[in-house]
Amino acid sequence: MSDAAVANDVLSGTAQGQLKSIIERIERLEEDKANVAADLKEVYAEAKGTGFDTKILRKVVRYRKQDRAKLQEEEALLDLYLSAIGER
Repeated sequence: MSDAAVANDVLSGTAQGQLKSIIERIERLEEDKANVAADLKEVYAEAKGTGFDTKILRKVVRYRKQDRAKLQEEEALLDLYLSAIGER
């Protein structure tokens, strides 16, 4: 018995349709993700071309995404640790 025949026996027609729909949605999203990644690469290249430090830009973006309370807690701990070792 072929794999397709086994699949037809195991999955109902409805389940097969749902599976195909899910796979197609995932494929579209993966394509969208690749397009967004290419766009991001282009924007970072543009920023670099105008003299901005892309490493710092990435840190700024990551910083702005963080929860403010968590960020303040991390900064306080960083200050505490640096003070403890005589760096501040």
